[in-house]
Amino acid sequence: MDNQSRKRLIRLPEVESLTGYRRSRIYDFVKQGTFPQPLKIGPRATAWVEDEVQGWIDAKIEQRDNAA
Repeated sequence: MDNQSRKRLIRLPEVESLTGYRRSRIYDFVKQGTFPQPLKIGPRATAWVEDEVQGWIDAKIEQRDNAA
């Protein structure tokens, strides 16, 4: 498997840093189905697939650019 096909899991603090949103808003988006679903990685731990979060960010940028 090459580096291009590897998936990286990121925890909530990094998701918050990437998106600029806090925990409650991120989980609101997840509940609404407008943000990638987290993965359960342990009994009390969740993470997101970095590529999915980046795709969400890219889509927001594209929406902004297409609205202009």
